[in-house]
Amino acid sequence: MLSLQFPVSRAMTGIIFTPTKARLVTLLPARPSLSQIAYRSYRRRLYSTESAGTSQPERSKLRSRLFRALGFTSIAVVAFLVGFAYSPAKALVRIMTVSVPTDEETLSLFKPQDEFAREVDTYIRTHPVAEALRANPAFVESRPHLKIPEGLRSRTLIAGTLAGSNKIVVPPYSWSEKAGKSTVSIYYLGSDISGHPDIVHGGLLATILDEGMGICCFGALPSGFGVTANLNIDYKRPVPTNTYAVLKAETVKVAGRKAWVEGRIESLPEKGEEPVVFVEAKALFVEPKLASV
Repeated sequence: MLSLQFPVSRAMTGIIFTPTKARLVTLLPARPSLSQIAYRSYRRRLYSTESAGTSQPERSKLRSRLFRALGFTSIAVVAFLVGFAYSPAKALVRIMTVSVPTDEETLSLFKPQDEFAREVDTYIRTHPVAEALRANPAFVESRPHLKIPEGLRSRTLIAGTLAGSNKIVVPPYSWSEKAGKSTVSIYYLGSDISGHPDIVHGGLLATILDEGMGICCFGALPSGFGVTANLNIDYKRPVPTNTYAVLKAETVKVAGRKAWVEGRIESLPEKGEEPVVFVEAKALFVEPKLASV
């Protein structure tokens, strides 16, 4: 006799073949014995005990790692906030304890480091462009770099790092209209600030424009201070090294804490010549929200 069985729910259905006929029967599963029930119960208890025993250390390790991560993160955040708050405060105290010279006083503070610097300084100061601006009552003459306290000046980019022999040889002379309307500054760009040989580096020109255009518009902002939000530059012609250059900037629009400025760098013309435009730029300056606090 041959028997085939198929699973149907908890009962079993099968076809029993005999030599003469086949018949469909339902086979009920055999009931487990008491020993089988006891064995299964023991296995369940054993599995439960093992699971509980292994999960507890894992949870402890997870908590330990979490607390360590939170601790290190908290220390880092606190250290950053303390440093962030302390550094500006320290710098502000250092600046506030030093008296800032007036515009007029800056005109007599520069001491040329050599004879060439003396010649450059005299040439700019007595040039017809400078004399015409000096005679115009709408403009105030100054040397902005010399307003920076000497202890801080050496750590600034233009007034410190880029200043000196064969670089920006003398602090620029500057003439500014009141209320931040416009500014004119005269520089001498030496031989050691080139990109390509004998050509002033374009990044230096961008840096000068950024500073000069900012100085131009600060008087138009409520707190007298702003930061660069956008600066677009068009390079028209290469600027040769060992060149006198004029930066001109004009504030074209002011809206609340924002000021739009247009500027350019051109040659310092000799008598009867027209200036050559080297670079043109447009910029947006924004007063920080807490600047007036």
